[in-house]
Order: sequence, then structure tokens, then C-alpha cells
Amino acid sequence: MPLKSTAGNHGAPAKGRGAASNPEGRFENWERGSVDDGWVQDPEEEPVKPKTIVTIERAKSVISRNDSPDVGLTQSLNPYRGCSNGCPYCFARPSHAYLGLSPGLDFETRLFAKTNAAEIFREEISKPGYRCEPLAIGVNTDAYQTIEREYRITRSVLEVCYETNHPVSLITKCAMIERDLDLLAPMARNNLVHATLSVTTLDHGIARYMEPRASAPARRILAIERLSKAGIPVGVNVAPVIPFLTDSELESILEAAKNAGAKSAGYILMRLPWEVKDIFREWLQVHFPLKADHVMSRVHQMRNGKDNDPRFGSRMKGEGLFAELLKQRFDKAYARLGFEDTAYEPLDTTKFVPPSRNGQASLF
Repeated sequence: MPLKSTAGNHGAPAKGRGAASNPEGRFENWERGSVDDGWVQDPEEEPVKPKTIVTIERAKSVISRNDSPDVGLTQSLNPYRGCSNGCPYCFARPSHAYLGLSPGLDFETRLFAKTNAAEIFREEISKPGYRCEPLAIGVNTDAYQTIEREYRITRSVLEVCYETNHPVSLITKCAMIERDLDLLAPMARNNLVHATLSVTTLDHGIARYMEPRASAPARRILAIERLSKAGIPVGVNVAPVIPFLTDSELESILEAAKNAGAKSAGYILMRLPWEVKDIFREWLQVHFPLKADHVMSRVHQMRNGKDNDPRFGSRMKGEGLFAELLKQRFDKAYARLGFEDTAYEPLDTTKFVPPSRNGQASLF
């Protein structure tokens, strides 16, 4: 797939962005390309910084159902399409192709905000046939990415959950989750919320390129500590594990999170579906060229000789010798550090009170 470079003459992506190119989506019938017509910028100039463009989306539905055996959830809600965190490995990048946009830089800069998400969510859980099950927020794209400060869509959905006693689980790489402690703490006392912080690396030198607009690793560990002290059950997800680049940090991430108060832990091996494989390969060549071949070689050894393995049962953990060694390392660290399989009670669905049609929750 041709890659349209967004890097400047210095051969690196624009500061604060992960992808260095804007490849066409897999559904496009035409390609864009760059041609030097002689009207070039000064070689010493800094590359132009791409701006974030937010489009308001009026959603018709917001609850997504899931029956994948690899994912421990049945329904989810994503307040935003696209994600400014800029992670080059993000498995959700290919979804931008359905919008006629690039899974590359467009995914980080052409964002869509579902500003009526709370309103539609209220309508959907008001229906007589609705069956209350825990709602996962932020599965595809980060619910606490930068634009949440302005749009507060995640906050508005949580307010509906708080009002109706609807159980919810949150997944994020951003410390902004602390903003909502006033809602999450009382919900936690009623066993209505779990939170998970994803930590890929503790090395700021890697994170600044790999997750340029997510919270710094140390800040995420601090968020775990603050959530835990507020009484919110919080866990850590070492995700994704990138072979030969971050896999050596598995134990140290688990230990840091446990010391901060994490009660549960998990890990996910990096996935490279569709366009992501090209975006990630280019990112490796730009930032870690001496490790690029080693990383992809190890990926192939854990993915049945391919860049990606979409099969249920292996896509999250991989297979082969190195995948088994990774699992053994995780299991031993998990036990040594005192994580427990029963750390969380199942979220309570019995307290749910459907909102009435006029927007007020029933008192009886």
C-alpha cells in the first residue's frame, strides 16, 4: 500500500503525532501521492504541524454489542471516532477507512464527537426490552483523549450511568479519568464500576513516540494510585506487548501498577490488522530502524509466520514458543506480586433503574 508521507524534510513525523503517513483506506479506488514540482519549502524549515479537526456526529445508536470469545464484554460505547493519542499500533485505525479517511494521520487528526451520545444512551436503556449488562466505555478509541476536555461526552454518559445505577467499566491511557472521581467513587461503593489503565512501557523515551498524546507512563501509574485510594477497583493492562521492543518490561509494569494499588492485571500481544501493519512498520523504520527487522521477525514467530493472526483464541496472546514464554512470565509475575483472579466482584446489575421517557429516573 502506498504511503503518503506527512513527515517533513527531517524524516520524522510531525511532533505529537504517531503515524508518519496517510495511506489510502482499503476501500478507496484511487491513490494520492506527493510530487516535487520545485516549489519546495526550505530544507531547514520544521514540518507543518497537522491540525486536529473535530466533526460533530449526531449518532442514531451508541451501544455496540459484542459476542467475541476473546473479549470479556457484551456491550460497549465509544464517544469518539478516531483517537488523538496517536498510537501507531492501534487496532482501531482501520475503522477510519469506512469513513473514507486514512487509517494513518487522519485517524489521529480527523476526529468525530458523538455529542448526543448521552441522550441516545438514555433512550436505549429506557426501552422495555433492554437488559442491563456492564457497559464498557473506551474500547476502540480512548474515551479520555484530549478532546474530552472540551466535549465532555464521556462525562455525560457517566452521569447517566450514575443516575440509573448502570454498571460500567472504563479503559484508558489518559489520567483525565481522575476528573470523574466524584462520580466513580460513589458508584464503586455500590459495585458499579471498574477501571483499567493500559500501560505499554515505563520508558518515556519510547512512549513519547509510541503514544505521543496519551498520558506519560508515570502519570498513568499515578492515576492508578489515585483511583485506588478513592476506592475504585482498578487494574492494569500491559497492552499491547510489542516483541523485542517493550516485552522486557512486562514484570516491571506489573510491579509498578501493583505497588500503586492495582488489583487485577492482564496483557495483550500487539495486533496488526489491515492497514495497521504498514503504519507500524513505517513507524519502526523512522524511530527504531536498528530494531525494526528483529521486532517483525519476533512478531512472525508469534503470529504463525504472518504480521497478524485474526483467529479467536490466538489473536490476543499469540502462539508458539515465544508466546508461551510470555504467558509463563506473566503468570509467574502475577502470582508473585499477589494479583488475584477474584480481585473483582462481578459488577452489580440488580440496582439498575431505567430512566423514564422524560429523562427522569424512576423513584420506585
